[in-house]
Amino acid sequence: MKNIPNHVVLFPDGNRRWAKKRGLPGLRGHQKGHEKFKDFLSWCQKRGVKIITVFGFSTENWKRSKKEVNYLMRLFLNGLKKKKEIDKFQKSGVKVKIIGQKKKLPKPLQKVISSVEKLTSQNKNFQLNLAVSYGGRWDILQAVKKIVQQKIPSGKITEDLLNSFLSTAGLPAPDLVIRAGGERRFSNFLLWQAAYSELYFSPKLWPDFTEKDLDKALKDYNQRQRRFGGDHKRT
Repeated sequence: MKNIPNHVVLFPDGNRRWAKKRGLPGLRGHQKGHEKFKDFLSWCQKRGVKIITVFGFSTENWKRSKKEVNYLMRLFLNGLKKKKEIDKFQKSGVKVKIIGQKKKLPKPLQKVISSVEKLTSQNKNFQLNLAVSYGGRWDILQAVKKIVQQKIPSGKITEDLLNSFLSTAGLPAPDLVIRAGGERRFSNFLLWQAAYSELYFSPKLWPDFTEKDLDKALKDYNQRQRRFGGDHKRT
């Protein structure tokens, strides 16, 4: 394809509905979704995408049952600490960054996050941003609080300055947002960063999402004319 998005945002939605349709426990859907994401990561790397930001767990997800929350935390922990996965990141040159309320996460997960981020910090081929306990409103609010704490005069507060205080500081804005699961909403994710992103909604529940579905999204992206609020496509 002519235009491959540099930065792709993913909503891997529909895991629990996928399990329910098959008479399985909801937690089995999360496990299947986790396995699917590893495939998605590989597909994107093959196609030349350079950055993926995935919505793993929102600030609102803490309201779910304790059993489900604990399971998801273990899923993140096990996925990030496996030597096999770390070796794969290192071999492929993947830099891993976790964005969100890190201090709210279980201590063992915080420790693993710190270790993985440090180990992969020098990798430059690809970046994976995993949003855990993340919310778009929280991100903007915490950025504003930091600006206030540093007593920066209002006249010096610009969009670029605010960008530098967001959890995604230093990253380019997302080009394409893919949401699986049939829902058509933004669910408080990257509200500031994705202001001009192209949006693609797939009816497929996330565990059923395939490589062909990714290509459909990329083909659709290639047919768009990005305007960024103006009349002409940005070059």
